[in-house]
Amino acid sequence: MSDLLAISGARIFDSENWHDQAALLIEFGFVAGIVRDTNIPANAERVVLDGGMIVPGFIDLQVNGGGGVLFNNDPSPEAIRTICAAHAQFGTTALLPTLITDTVEVNEAAIAAGEAAAASRVPGFLGLHLEGPHLALSRKGTHDPALIRPMEGNDLARLKDAAKNLPNLLCTLAAETVSAEQIRELVEAGAIVSLGHSDASFDQAIAAFDAGATMATHLFNAMSQIGNREPGLVGAVLDRPDVFAGLIADGIHVHKGTIGIALRSKRGSGRIFLVTDAMSQTGTDIKTLTLNGRTITRSNGALRLADGTLAGADLDMIDAVNFMIDTIGLDLDEALRMASLYPATAMGIHESYGTLSKGAVASFVHLSDDRTVRSTWINGTKVHGA
Repeated sequence: MSDLLAISGARIFDSENWHDQAALLIEFGFVAGIVRDTNIPANAERVVLDGGMIVPGFIDLQVNGGGGVLFNNDPSPEAIRTICAAHAQFGTTALLPTLITDTVEVNEAAIAAGEAAAASRVPGFLGLHLEGPHLALSRKGTHDPALIRPMEGNDLARLKDAAKNLPNLLCTLAAETVSAEQIRELVEAGAIVSLGHSDASFDQAIAAFDAGATMATHLFNAMSQIGNREPGLVGAVLDRPDVFAGLIADGIHVHKGTIGIALRSKRGSGRIFLVTDAMSQTGTDIKTLTLNGRTITRSNGALRLADGTLAGADLDMIDAVNFMIDTIGLDLDEALRMASLYPATAMGIHESYGTLSKGAVASFVHLSDDRTVRSTWINGTKVHGA
């Protein structure tokens, strides 16, 4: 068997350009190039697809669970493997298992699980997203208020160590409860800092961005909104050209008109990208789940606590991409970038992920012409599909 694989029979999108009558060359799990299908090397093992599109694998930076597993309830390497496999069915080839606000002990277990998953090279595992517990009570959302607390010295030290030991670490913090110096220390240690669950003023948000925060978590949700005299965190994100922001594109968390306004407003190197904020229901037919002892019900495309508070999203990445195209009116290329290249760029890994350029990790999705997932490949290996 050859070490060189040539995949043809579908249009290929490399994140910038489309290639017709072409083949994707893969060697040792990396993209070796894109060539005309008449120029496939003689020594290549061939896979011929039946039409459709080959596109960069989706990257989800906010995944609370999947396959019946919620990371908070089972912070283990096995749970990470289950979550990654569940989301691969929907085109996600790299993700950050996300821990919602919890105890110190659960945080420590999650970090240990992430380090073990990285060591065993779990397919699709990109690192961790720790969403809390250092948030604003006034914007707690579904986070347990009893577990939200200030960042202390031991917390900062734990996060700095995790940033050094994990492939990638994303930390969601509230700008008004975590100091600029703490943000600087986290960034210097290698963490990506995102602002979320925050009632920060425009000036507080800008100060946090100046200190090194580069992202906002689920734009518009659980954060201070734009006002005529106080632009809030939303205004700071849209005004600051270098800041990225995740978006839950399900038509429930953010109105389609608001999404359109945000896309037209956002300029500069920082982009809006797609996240699912999925819970344990992804890839299953379960109707209820629990978080910190509270019941979450799945109904009418949403996940809610008993009081109606949204608790994550009943969403997968291919549905988010299709929502951006079919409901928002975005063109296919840009919607695909919002699910792949832009989250990779936000994490600083865009040379290896979110693209099918030569030298990148060979993780991609085969979509049908009507944009359904036919197969998913991670590091040059098919992990889902016939």
